[in-house]
Amino acid sequence: MAKKKFYITTAIDYVNAPPHIGHAYEKVIADAIARWHRQKGEGVFFLTGTDENAQKNAKAAKEDGIGTQKFVNKNSQIFKQFCDTLKISYDDFIRTTEERHKKVSQLIFKKIYENEEIYLGNYSGIYCTGCEAFITEKELVNEKCLEHNIKPEKINEESFFFKLSAYQEDILDAVSKKSFIVPDNRREEIVSRVKQEGLKDLSVSRLNIDWGVPVPIDERHKIYVWLDALVNYISALGYPDDKKYKKYWPADVHVIGKGINWFHTVIWPALLMSAKIKLPKKVFVHGYLTVNGKKISKSLGNVIDPIKVSNKYGVDTLRYFLLREIPAQQDGDFNEKALVARLNGELADDLGNLLSRVVSMITKYFGGKVPNGKIDKELEYELSAQFEKADKFIENLEVDKAVESVWGFIKTCNRYVNDKKPWENENREDILYNLYEALRCIAILVNPFIPETSEKIAKQLGLNKVGDFKELKFKKTKAIVNKGEVLFQKVEWKK
Repeated sequence: MAKKKFYITTAIDYVNAPPHIGHAYEKVIADAIARWHRQKGEGVFFLTGTDENAQKNAKAAKEDGIGTQKFVNKNSQIFKQFCDTLKISYDDFIRTTEERHKKVSQLIFKKIYENEEIYLGNYSGIYCTGCEAFITEKELVNEKCLEHNIKPEKINEESFFFKLSAYQEDILDAVSKKSFIVPDNRREEIVSRVKQEGLKDLSVSRLNIDWGVPVPIDERHKIYVWLDALVNYISALGYPDDKKYKKYWPADVHVIGKGINWFHTVIWPALLMSAKIKLPKKVFVHGYLTVNGKKISKSLGNVIDPIKVSNKYGVDTLRYFLLREIPAQQDGDFNEKALVARLNGELADDLGNLLSRVVSMITKYFGGKVPNGKIDKELEYELSAQFEKADKFIENLEVDKAVESVWGFIKTCNRYVNDKKPWENENREDILYNLYEALRCIAILVNPFIPETSEKIAKQLGLNKVGDFKELKFKKTKAIVNKGEVLFQKVEWKK
């Protein structure tokens, strides 16, 4: 029987500046969802990558004094290393300067043109290089783009236009479906904007610029970056003929930040409709991160380097904090003091101490050999109940609540140790057997969130691998535990 497929994507990142904590949050939350579905035995394809054809990249390369291609090559590698450091389990890393991507971008442009839904006209208006988008006067505050706080440039030039206006009713139908945009408030924003403003034809090319994908029917023009960038979700699958495309498209979920909601839930579906391609099933719009309550900004000097944080506290500490502290469907705050509190309390005390106590007692009382006790049905039921809750939360894209449910079981196990007192209880064989099995299952449950820690737990439990969700039930495990280093060192908070 064929595995159920699950295709998940993140937004692709501009490479004009190094990755920051916001990039880390999106990657980690998508990775946790991808890993969870793999643990369920599904055929997962997880895509991330870099957006390299934007004018902001060309501008940054010029300021850096190097060629644009060399600049994006260097910076794309930084983003890839960043993903690897954070243990992001992507299946493909797409770069939009790759030939496989350029070819599909041009193919989609040509297909829509041949459908008579792209035409040549003249664009007159304003363009924000931060958004890489043509914007309206209504979107300005003090003559600056609200999103990027920069003054847009005025443009008056020949341009190809996509007949976005022709898709107003179709788009309204698509975005009105409750399942298409999560959470509800992001869906309501888009529905309201489409109803109030309507859809206007979209400029999809720029004239006489050096950087970008040439328009296939007129190479004086380059393809507008959003038409080009959005296509990555199908170019990485080898649209239209590759077996990966036929297996995985449509995407089960696009994971994006709220600043690019419009592009993913209005422009992208309209382009797909025009090209006669199925729409993605869901767009998950997460919030933004602030730092100590303030918006992340270079001018404020509060840009957080996630690699420095992970070097200081550990990759899994950072992953856990982002997933547990930040409400998955709202804005959230990165606060180092709060991170230390989560590290010392939930990671070191709840999880690390539980493992240390159980392994120590099995070593002391049974020579390290896992005891052969009787299953405690109440503890096993609690495991099942918390897993079911967590699974439902993942399905609803409420990752923070899924982590909370898993930790609910960990806290139950700590209470179990304190209540049963195996160090003075004549039934310690049963007690430590159940605690061992609970920890084996905890290693499975935490794997999507803190994968390195999951593997360390399995190793101390004498297991060769972590296992998947099919193994979330108590059984007779034959193993010898290995007392290792503490999972998490406590840290004294210093401002």
